[in-house]
Amino acid sequence: MLIAGIDEAGRGPVLGPMVLAVASIEKNLEERLLEIGVRDSKLLSKAQREEQFNPIKSALKEFATVHIQPEEIDSLRTWKSLNEIEAMRIGALLNNLKEKPEIVFIDAPDIKQENFGKRIRKYINFQTILRTEHKADLNYPIVSAASIIAKIERDAAIEELAKKAGCRIGSGYPHDPDTISFLNDCIKKNNQLPGFARKSWQTTRNILDKKFQKKLVG
Repeated sequence: MLIAGIDEAGRGPVLGPMVLAVASIEKNLEERLLEIGVRDSKLLSKAQREEQFNPIKSALKEFATVHIQPEEIDSLRTWKSLNEIEAMRIGALLNNLKEKPEIVFIDAPDIKQENFGKRIRKYINFQTILRTEHKADLNYPIVSAASIIAKIERDAAIEELAKKAGCRIGSGYPHDPDTISFLNDCIKKNNQLPGFARKSWQTTRNILDKKFQKKLVG
């Protein structure tokens, strides 16, 4: 029986893409992932994730990713929720698999975990069992594998953006002081946010509002 797992990295950051990954494996071979040591990517160090990356890919039947860029997120959020955007892209990932899984385990962002499965069902063109659960990345090795793939690609994307910016941009998360400092510097120097910032995020709106209010006061 072919099973698949899906997870994301970069859902909450204000900088860079959200990366979705799907991974599939024959159920009777799933133990290979445990032997590699897969866990939810957040529980592994960067070095551990990178060490596992190639062995995971070798163990899988198939894997694929999609990077949802900030401008696409901002555009779609004018008429769809982030959960719906994620469901749309998950549907596309599943439809594009060469061999379709019989069961798909998915980490669910919806408050009611089963609702995420209903969202995804609208976007897939084949029959399969969708198991959308909270903490699926902790409970299913195949979802952990997808989690690691997504995280590695997201980290690589952020490193590339930092190179292009020529300075430290941090992790991209709103709680990261380096990220906030970078955004404030962009506004100060260029009077605008960088192209890889999510402008529909409250973090960027607050920074822009603060800049605008200072101009009014001045």
